[in-house]
Amino acid sequence: MTAALVTAEEPPAPPQGRPGGGTLRYVAGKLGGAAVSLLSVVVLGFVLFRVVYPGDPVLAMTHNRPATAAQQDELRARLGLDRSVPHQFLDYVRGLLHGDMGTSYTFSRPVTDKILESLGPTLLLVGTATVLATILGLWLGIRGAWRRGSRFDRTSTGIALTLWSAPTFWLGMLLLIATGQLFPSGGIRYPDTPPDFLSQAVDVAHHLVLPCVTLIAVIYAQYLLVMRSSLLEEMNADYLTTARAKGLRDDLVRRRHAVPNALLPAMTLVFLQLGLVVSGAITVETVFSWPGLGLLTYEALEAPDLPLLQGLLVVFGGAVIVMNLLADLLYRVLDPRVRAS
Repeated sequence: MTAALVTAEEPPAPPQGRPGGGTLRYVAGKLGGAAVSLLSVVVLGFVLFRVVYPGDPVLAMTHNRPATAAQQDELRARLGLDRSVPHQFLDYVRGLLHGDMGTSYTFSRPVTDKILESLGPTLLLVGTATVLATILGLWLGIRGAWRRGSRFDRTSTGIALTLWSAPTFWLGMLLLIATGQLFPSGGIRYPDTPPDFLSQAVDVAHHLVLPCVTLIAVIYAQYLLVMRSSLLEEMNADYLTTARAKGLRDDLVRRRHAVPNALLPAMTLVFLQLGLVVSGAITVETVFSWPGLGLLTYEALEAPDLPLLQGLLVVFGGAVIVMNLLADLLYRVLDPRVRAS
């Protein structure tokens, strides 16, 4: 009887990892992936603009200028273009590790200085447009999905798709024609604006209107469509039926239950677009002569200015990589399914 009551010895429990060990591994994996992606951007930029890019930059720089072959060779040696491609790559990587992206062929200034100089106008224009387009697109997507098939849904979706399919430069020129003299046609401020802060701020805001409206009209459809699709997938979920059965008003069901869960897919797009903020908008900045990174990219392509193009590509790629990394980390905080995986 006693032997029958003796229970079998239980196998030892598997060793438990340290608290937070899974989180540390997750973060370390994402950081490693981001580092590899950034290295790939550096290599791709060098190969694209130093090996694949057609033509000789020295010949382009001396175009329509009297320059002998000896002078061209001297310029090529001063720019380091007479060295082998592996040697040029090692010099480029060594400079990047010290924060040196080289010297611009066109402006004869450090590439880092030119990028920092144009970064502020781009953040102002594209950052403002992205924030406003996100708010507008998410709001229209939520309202349209909740009233699926209504006149509001069909109208808002149709207008968004029409504007999204329109060429950006064409839409910008249409706005210039339609508004006439109401808003400035280019630049970021007038040269004769008084130097006080209020006058400068009003002048910049006046110049900001047309390019900002152009960008909003083109990009807000992405947020609308993603938010609408995500919310439609949540409409028939069991937890919404339970919330309605508890007597919650329809607005509360949408705001407290449906929208927070539908926001997760849209959040990835938001972070991706925030990473693209730094890259500017080449067509819009060119049409409106906005002195940002987009216009700087256009000028670098015209030259061609290889160090400036390489530096811009590293900055653009790095911004997208960092924002994707932040989105992945925030996903783990907001979505329990990611933490459990």
